[in-house]
Amino acid sequence: MPSVPTLVQRDEFTYEIPQDAVAGMRVPGLLFSNAALLSGVAGDPSLAQLANVATLPGIQRYALAMPDIHFGYGFPVGGVAAFDLEEGVVSPGGIGYDINCGVRLIRTSLRTEEVRPHLASLLERLYREVPSGVGSRGGHPLSPSGVEEVLAGGARWAVEHGLGRSADLEVQEEQGCLAGADPAAVSESARKRGLKQLGTLGSGNHFLEVQAVDEVFDPEFAPVLGLASGQVVVMLHTGSRGLGHQVATDYIQEMDRGLAGQGITLVDRQLSCAPISSEPAQRYLRAMAAAANFAWANRQAMTHGVRRAFSAEFARTEEELDLSVVYDISHNMAKVEEHAVNGGRKRLLVHRKGATRAFPAGRDEVPLAYRRFGQPVLIPGDMGTASYVLAGLPTAMERSFGSSCHGAGRRLSRKAAVRTFRFEEVTRSLAGKGIIVRSASREGVTEEAPGAYKNVEEVVRVAEGAGLTRRVARLVPLGVVKG
Repeated sequence: MPSVPTLVQRDEFTYEIPQDAVAGMRVPGLLFSNAALLSGVAGDPSLAQLANVATLPGIQRYALAMPDIHFGYGFPVGGVAAFDLEEGVVSPGGIGYDINCGVRLIRTSLRTEEVRPHLASLLERLYREVPSGVGSRGGHPLSPSGVEEVLAGGARWAVEHGLGRSADLEVQEEQGCLAGADPAAVSESARKRGLKQLGTLGSGNHFLEVQAVDEVFDPEFAPVLGLASGQVVVMLHTGSRGLGHQVATDYIQEMDRGLAGQGITLVDRQLSCAPISSEPAQRYLRAMAAAANFAWANRQAMTHGVRRAFSAEFARTEEELDLSVVYDISHNMAKVEEHAVNGGRKRLLVHRKGATRAFPAGRDEVPLAYRRFGQPVLIPGDMGTASYVLAGLPTAMERSFGSSCHGAGRRLSRKAAVRTFRFEEVTRSLAGKGIIVRSASREGVTEEAPGAYKNVEEVVRVAEGAGLTRRVARLVPLGVVKG
């Protein structure tokens, strides 16, 4: 295990890894955290990973990590790095295997007291309408030509094929379709993995959660989002499934083979990369965009399943139940953006792995309906505590390239969680809080036990204290469908 670099505290919520802490660092490392969260990071190799990211060619200002940081492949989860377009690199490990894993929030017109008597039955319907588990199938099977259309069209393809409303697209990051996608850059093996996975939840930390709005912190923005205390909402968390995983695998292997020819020496081979201007990097970015589009189409198809389940359970139309998308945000992506660097403006390739955009009010990237308030930032917690709706702040542009955390962040690995927790104990504890869980496997619950995650309240406190986001609403779980 690599040695863990020393952190130097800069303020209550900011810690730095000095540039001379690890040989080859081109910029310092910067971690947003606090004393409560640092106790779970001490000795964690994710800090060494953060220092390693700072050695990559063309990196600008800092290698950054959010308060939900934990160990990942190459980059730590919660990592953010921005690269000069001419001198920098693209690293698939800085995006992750689950390309465009993301979170979607759907509101309803229902109140908590209306849903409680139906909760067990509703979860069964949701479990049937949105298949889950490893290799889950049964959603919306595609033909080979259909996969190609999804890779090009994203959520728009799904809406055009009866799996949603045109209004859904207006409140998605990139309107559910990333420009520059090239289905031809996606391998045949990746396409095959996507044939039967559209509209499916998958496994691991992916979930579908029925929640209640527990507290409103921003009485101006919350009504614009359609959120009010006591209201029932649904949160989805999933990504590009096996297709995106295969895209990452294919290009990591290709970049591994090309490192010597590019003259790049790495401190960690998991940081495999290629110059942004190179042909492999450009092809990867086109494939990444295509996989991102598959993920948006996947969440759109799942939204259709959620609407069907609610409509059937409550014997009302989708319109009567509202069931409108509040927002859809991505947290495993690389995008070209303009940011302030050394007193000027510069176009950079920003990698966000387990981190989301947190753009402030007035930005064109923020949906028009929300532009006066800032971009919604959706932060799922663990299935026993709470999730949050936040909004981006102007200081995030200065401090983190307009980025924030993406969730509570793991405290224990999945293997450690399975060794530590028992299915019966986890479900009994959740039931004691009035939370029902429906899972494809017992292991799916123990891996994701609440005790395996950091305290989401502290994570959100750091994001707010560091000037990345502000709180809008707190959501608490009523029922959970796990992969």
